[in-house]
Amino acid sequence: MTDPASPVEPQRDSAAPEPTGPTEWERPGQEVGVGPHPLPWPAGDHYDPELLAAGDRRNVVDRYRYWRREAIVADLDRVRFPFEVAIENLGHDHNIGTVVRTANAFAAARVHIVGRRRWNRRGAMVTDRYQHLEHHPTVGGLADDIRRRGLVLVAVDNLPGAAPLERTALPERAVLLFGAEGPGLSPEATAAADLHVSIAQFGSTRSINVGVAAGIVMHAWIREHAGPPPA
Repeated sequence: MTDPASPVEPQRDSAAPEPTGPTEWERPGQEVGVGPHPLPWPAGDHYDPELLAAGDRRNVVDRYRYWRREAIVADLDRVRFPFEVAIENLGHDHNIGTVVRTANAFAAARVHIVGRRRWNRRGAMVTDRYQHLEHHPTVGGLADDIRRRGLVLVAVDNLPGAAPLERTALPERAVLLFGAEGPGLSPEATAAADLHVSIAQFGSTRSINVGVAAGIVMHAWIREHAGPPPA
């Protein structure tokens, strides 16, 4: 599915301290989020007193400013959609973080990491803290899990015989499966899938980045099954 590409690291002053988290990059002079909340503080168990006092610099939408992380997850659980995402982790692929971040943006029920347990979280921009994640050592284990729960495994790759995404209905209760950057889906993943879809391309490149492909397919599911976003 994908051509390998080297991630471009942001330029930083060599004397500057390392960022506080794997993806919490801040530029000098630029403040993210909001500062301390003025008194009186709002009431509610979902608010975090430390954030109210110190400010909230996290990568969250305004609705969740000053909320405890557990409260954010619980609120998201009320509105998550019945589709899930899976990606094979064969070589510490830096695009996995992008897939997790996009799954969070589209309120996927969960993300499955298949293969290696450790994955590069930089591209997730800390959204993995609010997303349900599951690990499966093998594709077979993933397939067994989702079939017990009545979901359909949809493999995404530009392989011969794959149905065009643009003319194919995606199941509502689906797990969208993506391969590793470079080799695409493994033979085991291709064999385990119930449905195979491909993304139409019109240029000279053989494939597109797996993070981009995941965003396209997730949004296709949203267009087909989700209503308008909440006000």
